[in-house]
Amino acid sequence: MTDFPLIQTVGLSGVLVRFADTMSEPANRAALSFRAAVDAADWPEVTETSTSLVSTFLQIDLVAASVDSLLDRLHDLLSTRDWYTSDLPTGRTLWHVPTVYGTDLAPQLEEAADLAGLDPDAAIAQLSQARVRVLTIGFAPGQPYMGELPQNWDIPRQQGLTKSVPAGALIVAIRQLIIFTNASPTGWRHIGQTAFKTFRPRSDTPFALSPGDELCFPSISRAEYDKIAATDETGQGGAETEVLA
Repeated sequence: MTDFPLIQTVGLSGVLVRFADTMSEPANRAALSFRAAVDAADWPEVTETSTSLVSTFLQIDLVAASVDSLLDRLHDLLSTRDWYTSDLPTGRTLWHVPTVYGTDLAPQLEEAADLAGLDPDAAIAQLSQARVRVLTIGFAPGQPYMGELPQNWDIPRQQGLTKSVPAGALIVAIRQLIIFTNASPTGWRHIGQTAFKTFRPRSDTPFALSPGDELCFPSISRAEYDKIAATDETGQGGAETEVLA
């Protein structure tokens, strides 16, 4: 049985600190909090940090660095607190992203709702009231994996692929949501559509979202969505934000 946290070198490019084998809220919290602590420590050998669902990666030239000294510092930092219950980093953003559920824009809402044990109206109510965290960014530029939804949304991926869903699609599986950056095939079910752009290459901050940000997806009508999509030039998709302490 593996003891966590677990420190592993990754070739000669860095060090991975793993907090679990599988996704859980405490393990994701630990990864985010530990990354913030490493960034605050400002160790000269660390050129970049990032997180996955349950791990923190430190980019380090392991040829040039003193590995033993670095590992000692990592162990010392890990011993300072219970990272699984640690406070999340400050300065995160809460996003309210208007979403049209179902209609011809998101045709798999009813199927997903049935798998979650709900009728479509109840599914929309639950999804639009949920508040999820950006667990990690991946697969496409700025694309967020968000969770966790209530347990009844632990629904499987499809056995086959949907050939393509559009940018801004809100898709669901395994208690997680994704907003698609670009049109793409997917095995997850397309339940909502937003006009929100997760990747904005002309912006000073091309990735709109960061790990640790939180999102809500309030329900809007098809007419409201069409108006936002036709008039929004910022990529904000009608979203409103507030800073989390």
